[in-house]
Amino acid sequence: MKSGDYTYIWQASDWPSWRYDLAALVQSLADVSRAQGLLMGRLADVGMALRDQASLSALTEDVIKTSEIEDEHLSVEPVRSSVARRLGVDIGALGPVDRHVEGVVEMVLDATSNCNASITQDRLFGWHAALFPTGYSGLARINVGGWRDDVTGSMQVVSGPPGRQRVHFEAPPADRLQTETDRFIEWANSASNEPRLIKAGLAHLWFVTLHPFDDGNGRIARAVGDLFLARADGSPQRFYSLSAQIQRERKAYYDILERTQKQSLDVTEWLAWFLETLHRAVDQAQHTLDAVLAKTRFWQRWATTPLNERQVKLVNRLLDGFEGKLTSSKWAAIAKCSQDTALRDITELLAFGVLRKSDAGGRSTSYELNESRGWADIRALPGLGGASVQ
Repeated sequence: MKSGDYTYIWQASDWPSWRYDLAALVQSLADVSRAQGLLMGRLADVGMALRDQASLSALTEDVIKTSEIEDEHLSVEPVRSSVARRLGVDIGALGPVDRHVEGVVEMVLDATSNCNASITQDRLFGWHAALFPTGYSGLARINVGGWRDDVTGSMQVVSGPPGRQRVHFEAPPADRLQTETDRFIEWANSASNEPRLIKAGLAHLWFVTLHPFDDGNGRIARAVGDLFLARADGSPQRFYSLSAQIQRERKAYYDILERTQKQSLDVTEWLAWFLETLHRAVDQAQHTLDAVLAKTRFWQRWATTPLNERQVKLVNRLLDGFEGKLTSSKWAAIAKCSQDTALRDITELLAFGVLRKSDAGGRSTSYELNESRGWADIRALPGLGGASVQ
């Protein structure tokens, strides 16, 4: 970027006077609102226990996927345990505490559970500190709980090998950050004429444009957006994950952000993409709810079958979508037991009819849920409100 060239939206003379064509967005707004209404109506009929389970699933996915967008991969079990612990949802034995996972969960839950609390500089600093509890991002020491200082150079988003790097975006210089963030925070906390979903899209874009931290800007921008979505929903309880949908459409997400940063302050295209992606996220939540209902019905079907803690844990892993094939060695590793114990657990479940041997060939015998013993029929049953979940 050449000094003085107008390249990015924050360099516009009328920055940050966002403009958009509301008429072009009305249909998308109506479609999202209709999808949200259908989801919330369905959730209203299933009872508190199932709503808690649906929220647990959505928040667990949100925490995992917002990190995956930044190429950071978190294990499902500690994330699910951390979210369940904070929500007070019983999922049986909780996993070990992971300091880094706890920080991401803390940020996501604070953004949504306390969505009506003001956004402040200290709150944003707290989120940042929670993301980087050691003061390091990988091997690099970063300024935690404070705005970046650009000592090592401008904040740029780049790709490619050294010497042939492509600059996708350059953020405002550090000496403007206090003024810029103060203006963003004032707007975020003030009443405005924008429809609430539009404000959520603008907040996401505005924060990621400022890129005020050394690292973690994307995750915090998505948390800021989630806060405004929770306000728009009128509920701190989350049942869909925009971050998960963004992860599914990651390339399109980065492409639209880059185009928007290099165009005018008319951000209609960004808002249209945001609303359409949000619509798909809400639709995806219907499938999540299907899975929660199916899991509940499954445990109702086997409620009188005496299963030990290891068996419950592994069956739940299968119900949640086990990646790959479940073998006795994987069972032993996940359940932290001997191979003999794993085989006894599996043999009992085969005898009960909970599991069956997989038809797929291979060097090792693998196992799957036994759909011939009622699982497929259970999934087809109508919802049962207030049902308990193992």
